[in-house]
Amino acid sequence: MSITNYMEKIKRFLNSEQGKDIMIVLIVILVGLGSFELGRLSKGGSNSGIKVQYQAGSVPEAVNNAISAISSNTDNSTTSATKTFFASSKGTKYYSISCSGGKTIKEENRVWFSTGEAAQAAGYTLSNACQ
Repeated sequence: MSITNYMEKIKRFLNSEQGKDIMIVLIVILVGLGSFELGRLSKGGSNSGIKVQYQAGSVPEAVNNAISAISSNTDNSTTSATKTFFASSKGTKYYSISCSGGKTIKEENRVWFSTGEAAQAAGYTLSNACQ
């Protein structure tokens, strides 16, 4: 049999009632799977973004000096580069800016910190969503 014969058989099958029913079932399954995967992709999870971690003692002295200079600036006029952690003024948890757990906190209710240690010193604990 040639390819054209197979194509004719497929066309006849798809035009039959049984073929149409099978196509509807396949479309429903594919749409469901696609929606499921899109939902998983939109979740983000803890592996979204880039996270830089240093081992103790491995941070160069220039970086330590820069961090010390930034963290000594405790007023709210800090630049966006120093705002790496935030918490709700009404809550007990703090979040990193890359963590999706704190997205629902309104901007006017956010308290900003340059380090996690500064947030802990203010009485906040790291959110489970950010660990």
